[in-house]
Amino acid sequence: MGPTTEPDAVLLLRHVDAVGLVVEERTRGWDHMGAVICDAALQPRCSYRRVVEPRVRRLVAAWPEATTVSRFSARLETSDIGATLPWRGPTKLRVISDLTDALARADVETVPDLRGALADPAGGLRSTLRTVRRVGPKTLDYLSILCGSSEHVAVDVHVRGFVRDAGVDVATYERYGAVVRAAARLRGCSPGALDAAIWQHMSRRRQVTGRGVIIGDVTESR
Repeated sequence: MGPTTEPDAVLLLRHVDAVGLVVEERTRGWDHMGAVICDAALQPRCSYRRVVEPRVRRLVAAWPEATTVSRFSARLETSDIGATLPWRGPTKLRVISDLTDALARADVETVPDLRGALADPAGGLRSTLRTVRRVGPKTLDYLSILCGSSEHVAVDVHVRGFVRDAGVDVATYERYGAVVRAAARLRGCSPGALDAAIWQHMSRRRQVTGRGVIIGDVTESR
């Protein structure tokens, strides 16, 4: 924890207590690589509850065997993923295809494979996936969450808004994540559990007030 991170983390925890946030540890993710890939590709600027999760669950029901990258890739070759989800926009369908190809080239086959490769700083998978169009730091952290990691924070509009509401002034994706991780360490919980609690709180608040675009996340599933 850096010298400037701890005071910000303390401010964040004061806000956590002030709004009555309940932080609970729970496993998040999928055991189906087709689901992981589609969830990650569809989530930007979509409601998770209304748009992303129902489509991913539909995919799992329709393609139950697509639990590995090779099996999911084979179904992409023979079936219409756009009709299965269903999804008409070509951009996110292209991300699904490109992510699948990148994982296949990296010899990532299963959900545990992906989780381990993303956690290995020397492995190079994060750099490889960054070459996929529309895959940035948030999607990489979100992929780790989808693989069951409790150590990652996917910084979206909900997390940024909550951190700002706490009176913390940070400007970069990395700094937002660092503050949440530092606060989790001080509180004795996982970063993922605090991330999930923040997301749920902000999502409910946006639904009540009708403000803004709901950004997809995984915190209410599994």
